[in-house]
Amino acid sequence: MTPPALAGPLPRPIPPRADAPTTGTARNDAPRTGPPRTGTTPSGRLIAIASGKGGVGKTWFAITLAHALARSGRAVLLFDGDLGLANVDIQLGLAPGATPGHDLGAVLAGRTRLAAAVLRHPEGGFDILPGCSGSGVLAGLDPAALTPVLAALRAAAAAYDTVLLDLGAGLEGGVRTLAASADTLLVLATEEPTSLTDAYAVLKLHTADRPGGDARIVVNQASSPAAGARTYATLRRAALGFLQRDPPLAGVIRRDDRVREAIRRQALLLTRHPGAAAAADVEAIAASLCAGAAALL
Repeated sequence: MTPPALAGPLPRPIPPRADAPTTGTARNDAPRTGPPRTGTTPSGRLIAIASGKGGVGKTWFAITLAHALARSGRAVLLFDGDLGLANVDIQLGLAPGATPGHDLGAVLAGRTRLAAAVLRHPEGGFDILPGCSGSGVLAGLDPAALTPVLAALRAAAAAYDTVLLDLGAGLEGGVRTLAASADTLLVLATEEPTSLTDAYAVLKLHTADRPGGDARIVVNQASSPAAGARTYATLRRAALGFLQRDPPLAGVIRRDDRVREAIRRQALLLTRHPGAAAAADVEAIAASLCAGAAALL
């Protein structure tokens, strides 16, 4: 059911429950940016990217953010956590299945260790753990089966500055498990009402799974910075009013036709169109994440 805050006039926020966590419950109207006010884990070690709704540019954003972080000098691992329709390798022009054993399916089956399944993307300067596209087995995976993978990711994180988890669309158990396990969750949304509703659902479940966790909003395909700010404000008011949660704005990415062109050519946007508006926006988000991580170390 669509929350009232996302369909029509916004109601007055309800007061927080007496037992509600105090983290991130500020109720002023100024958009929040940057890291949360409290936390014990350095931000940016494991960053999950979720959307709820498909078709909002989540995988493109994960790839471009990995590239931007790598260009800033950080060691990055991009984990394709879409358990049913993995496509990071396809967007990067890597032939699926060309390197047997180098994918998440082989890790989950116990045929190889996570560290041995990692591939290097020389042009982007970051590492990839590809998924296994079209695998019904992985799509229906019991979330408990992800426990050893998460443990391996935590171990691998020691060799990287940032591990990015590109989660699948939807709200299945595996997506929730991966999202709750990350240090930071980036929730991608667009101006479309269906995207806002699904992004709110992601926040709602994350609040239940990880009370007080660090979740931030990224508005993608915004018609303008002002329109992106309005989209964020709508989602933020819903979270404040119904979840007693104040997710900060990680950034707004402007709609840019050069993004679609780069995806068609299976090319990195920051390499093919370094001057694109969307490229600058993702680089700004990367810089903000790096600054937040440094502040908490």
